[in-house]
Amino acid sequence: MKKTILTTILISTIILAKAQTGETGKVTNPINEKGKNELKINLLTSVLALPEISYERILEDNMSVGISLAAGIGNEDDFSEYRFLAIPHYRLYFGKKRAAGFFIEGNAAVGSVREDHWAYYQNGFNVAYSSNVVNFGLGAAVGAKFLTRNGFLGEVFGGVGRFLSGNRTVEAYPRVGITLGKRF
Repeated sequence: MKKTILTTILISTIILAKAQTGETGKVTNPINEKGKNELKINLLTSVLALPEISYERILEDNMSVGISLAAGIGNEDDFSEYRFLAIPHYRLYFGKKRAAGFFIEGNAAVGSVREDHWAYYQNGFNVAYSSNVVNFGLGAAVGAKFLTRNGFLGEVFGGVGRFLSGNRTVEAYPRVGITLGKRF
């Protein structure tokens, strides 16, 4: 009887131990099993009248691609010269968790920006009129992503991009943010 009980306990222990490992034999972590999609809002640029929403798709444990869309809503605020920005980006992560921790980012941008056309008068330079111009640019950023067990995330990042057309009023675009989002 003792041998039967001992054998049953041993087999049960082996089955339970096997149930806690993934296909590769590593112990699974609920954080790493959350989805491959993220939706985020940039709180910093929203305060500065350039609200930004981002979507990110995790390709592998250490890389992802995404797109950020921003629209200028201010009249004379800090980022009033930006009408619209679409910024596709590629991120490479260096953290222990999947797509979290320190990252570097390469990005490109398509942006509609306000360009002022100046006219000279006796009194000095005055703005004659403004128009919207579409610019293309390249940039980079660095930052960190923090992830909770239930899939909520926060990011802090900073960088800059430069528009490729050199004779415009706006020569660069910001790539800064404090974002909150959800991985699903």
